[in-house]
Amino acid sequence: MSQDPGKRGIIASLRTNFLAGLAVIAPGVLTIWLIWNVITWIDGLVLPLIPRRLIPDAGLGLGFPGAGVILFVIFTLVMGYFTKGLIGRTLVNWGERIVEAMPVVRSIYNAVKQIADTILARKTPSFDRACLVQYPRPGIWAVAFISTTTRGEIGDHLTENGEMISIFLPTTPNPTSGFLLFVPRRDVIELDMPIEDAAKLVISAGLVYPDPRKLKPISRTSPADQQ
Repeated sequence: MSQDPGKRGIIASLRTNFLAGLAVIAPGVLTIWLIWNVITWIDGLVLPLIPRRLIPDAGLGLGFPGAGVILFVIFTLVMGYFTKGLIGRTLVNWGERIVEAMPVVRSIYNAVKQIADTILARKTPSFDRACLVQYPRPGIWAVAFISTTTRGEIGDHLTENGEMISIFLPTTPNPTSGFLLFVPRRDVIELDMPIEDAAKLVISAGLVYPDPRKLKPISRTSPADQQ
């Protein structure tokens, strides 16, 4: 026997209202949850490093959430100001020379330092455009991020393929993992969407598309112009 149409209508209305309310509440709740976890994580790293006898909670009131974040920001600002001077640069260079004498620590430090200089100091271009690339086979397209022009030994070995670029192909729904690919520039389609919108597209598994009215075309160089 079929269910009463009136009951079906009430259930459908309740389901629609619940989903509409969830769509409104979920972004705010998830944002607050993420911020809270980041603050708690930083507090858990910073506060245990501070001796209680030097900075008592009762005196400075460091028992509130976010105290570690504030101390971390202050410490970072002081270090940035200090390392701009001659004494600070001398101490940093002295410390790096000590690290260079440690085989395992040297490799880890240099790798982390290079990544930090690239991302934070912006010494070299980093993920400035989104693109489409055929992966894992021709005819199947995936969203990727252009890193830079392929250089060094890898670029020298691939000169017969024309201009090569390094791209990062993220996975879904976790874009922090993925693949580093070296592909000819002519095989890549550059996109107008910003990096943030492309990341949202990857994380949402294709459910969140950028508004085409907000896209600003970027200047491109065609393969014919490159020759």
